[in-house]
Amino acid sequence: MLEIQTFIQWISALVSDYLYLGVFVAGMIETVFPPIPTAAVFPFAGYVASQNNMGILEVIGLGIAGGAGATIGSTVIYVISMKLGRIALLRYLKYARISDERLAKIERWFEKHGDKAVFFGRMAPVVREMISIPAGLLKMKPVKFVTYTFCGSCVWSIALTVAGYYFGRITLQIF
Repeated sequence: MLEIQTFIQWISALVSDYLYLGVFVAGMIETVFPPIPTAAVFPFAGYVASQNNMGILEVIGLGIAGGAGATIGSTVIYVISMKLGRIALLRYLKYARISDERLAKIERWFEKHGDKAVFFGRMAPVVREMISIPAGLLKMKPVKFVTYTFCGSCVWSIALTVAGYYFGRITLQIF
């Protein structure tokens, strides 16, 4: 548990010290290593931006940087899933308590809703980290995957960053 807290503190310092690069790296890492809560990283970046008197366009840029990082992280998982295949991947997914039957159910659902699943899945906690797996297993076209992932990730990260920004603006007015 201490290691996770130390890691989160490191991510927070990265975002504070290297705002755009920090948000990009945090977005990439949080996708590959889910213990980092995106619902904390992006609002924190917006809050830091508000405290530095940045404008709303700069805040949107922060969200895009986070979306780009998340896209790269998701693409790593997508490629690993595609290359490993179903049987090898099931060995690792058992640690996440995902059985063969559950994965088959996810695959059927993904076949029906693939494009929308990637776009909207990037905005849903827990699903955002996992949606790359069925996309890779079912060999979704890479350009389509990256496009939907980037767009969905940007919507999510911009929304959270802007929320943190406005929260920070409110606290500046109160205090």
